[in-house]
Amino acid sequence: MSRKKKQKEILYNVLIDDVAAEGNAIGRVDGKIIFVPHAIPGDVVNIQLTKSREKYAEGYVTEIVTPSPDRLEPFCKHYGNCGGCKWQELPYHLQLKYKQQQVVDQITRIGKISEKEFEVLPILASENDKEYRNKLEFSFSDKRWILAGENPDEIFDPPTPLNAEDFEGGVFPRHLRNGYSRVNTRNGGFALGFHINGAFDKILDIEHCHLQPSPSNEIRNFIKQYAIEHNLPFFNIREQSGLMRNIIIRTNLAGQAMVTIMFGANPANLGFLKTSFDPAQTKAEAEKLFDVLMEKFPQICSLHYLFNDRLNDAINDQAVLHARGEDAIYEEMEGLKFKIGPKSFYQTNPKQAYRLYSLVREFADFKGDERVFDLYTGTGTIALFVARGVKSVVGVEYVPEAIADANINAKINGIDNCKFYAGDMKDILTNDFVRENGGTPDVVIVDPPRAGMHSDVIDVLLNTASEKIVYVSCNPSTQARDILMLSSKYKLEKIRPVDMFPHTHHVENVALLTLKKEL
Repeated sequence: MSRKKKQKEILYNVLIDDVAAEGNAIGRVDGKIIFVPHAIPGDVVNIQLTKSREKYAEGYVTEIVTPSPDRLEPFCKHYGNCGGCKWQELPYHLQLKYKQQQVVDQITRIGKISEKEFEVLPILASENDKEYRNKLEFSFSDKRWILAGENPDEIFDPPTPLNAEDFEGGVFPRHLRNGYSRVNTRNGGFALGFHINGAFDKILDIEHCHLQPSPSNEIRNFIKQYAIEHNLPFFNIREQSGLMRNIIIRTNLAGQAMVTIMFGANPANLGFLKTSFDPAQTKAEAEKLFDVLMEKFPQICSLHYLFNDRLNDAINDQAVLHARGEDAIYEEMEGLKFKIGPKSFYQTNPKQAYRLYSLVREFADFKGDERVFDLYTGTGTIALFVARGVKSVVGVEYVPEAIADANINAKINGIDNCKFYAGDMKDILTNDFVRENGGTPDVVIVDPPRAGMHSDVIDVLLNTASEKIVYVSCNPSTQARDILMLSSKYKLEKIRPVDMFPHTHHVENVALLTLKKEL
C-alpha cells in the first residue's frame, strides 16, 4: 500500500520584518525564522513551506495579503522570470540599508568583533541604479521559455511577414509557416537572453534589459532578428547543435561597444548539426553578419568571434578571433587608460569601480614612499591606480592572461614601478617571495574571490606583519572569517560597504586592518 505524500504546511498572515544575508526576506512564526524570496519588510503574506526544521523554515509567497507601504512596482517586464535584479520591489535607499546591515552582521557574528570596536562608514551608493553594467552575456536557444499565460500556438517569431522570394527557389525553410517564422510549439520558439534557473536548456528571451546602457539592447535584438531571417540555426544545448550560441556585449563610459559572437562549432566540423543550413556557407554568412553589424552600429569599435564545440560557454581557454575594428575596447579612470580585450576582467560597474578604488587609496593613506603588495590583482587595475602615489607595487594574480593585460596597461600608461606575477596565490606568496621582493611591504591590498583567502596566504600575511592591510571583498561572510583569522595580529579599524550591484543583495566591502602594537 502506497503512503500518501504529506502535504506541506501553509502559514497565513506572516509579517515580514527583516532581510537575510542572501537577500531572502524573513518572517517569524512561534519563534521560528521563515525565509522567503520576493517579499520585503512590512509585507503580510501567506507562505507555502518547502522545508521545515526545528529552528527555521523555507518557503515561497502564495499571496501578499497586505503589501508593505514601501513596496514598489518592479520596473522590468522580465521580473519574476529573470534571475537578476531580484530587489526591484524594494526602494533603493532600503536596499542600501539592508546591505550595510548585512556587512555589519557578518563582521560581528562571524568575525566575532563587537560593533563598538570598529568604525562603520555609510555605504557608498551606486551613481546609477540602472544601466550600470559594462558587460553582459546572452545565450541563443531554439527552446524559448514559455511565460505563464502564453499559448505556444499563438507565438510567432519574428512578428512581421516574410516573403518567400527572399529565399532560394522561393521556398520557405522548414521552420517557417504561412509567411511567418513560426515557433516549434513543443520548444517554445527562438530566444536570445538569459538561462532559466532550474531549466538549463531553456532561455528567457530578453526584450529589454535595464542592466546595460545603449546600444546593448539594440545590438542583441538586431542579431536575433538577423539570425531568424537568414535561417541561422539557434543553439540546442541538449543536442549540442546549432550555429548561433552566445554573444558578449561590452560597453565603456565613452559609449563604445565591443561584441564577441560565439558560434556553435567550427565550420569544418558542422556535419553533426541537425539543420538544413549548408556548412560550407557558415564562414561566409558570419562575414555578412559582421559587415551588417558594423554598418548598422557605428558604436561597435571592436568585433570578435569564436567557434565553440565544447559543453560550456567559457571562452578563457579558447581562441577568440578578431573580426572587425580595434582589437580591444578602452576605459579611462583618473587619467589612466585600461585596455580591455574579449577575455579581460574589468569591474562591471565602472563608475562605482572608481569610487571603490578611491576608497582603497583613502584607507591606505599613502604618503608617497610606500612599498605595496596587491594580491589578487586581476588585470592590475588597483595596482596601477595607486602606483603613482607610492614607491612600488607588486601584483599577484592566478590568471596569466590577466597579468598579460596588467603589463600592457602599465606600458600604455607609462608606469614602471609595478611588477606582476602569475600563479596560484598560496603557491606564489611565500616567505621567500616576500624576501625576494624587498621584504615586508608597508601596505598589503587584497581583493580575493568569493571564497576568500587560503589559510596559507593568511599565515604568510601574519608572518610578514605589514603595517596595514586593506581588504576588498565581494563576500562579507568570507571576509569576516579571514578577519577573524588575522585578528591575532591585526585590529579592524573601519569598514565601508560599496554597492556595485543595485537591485540585488550583493555588496562589496572595504576594510582597513592595522598591525597591533606590542605592549
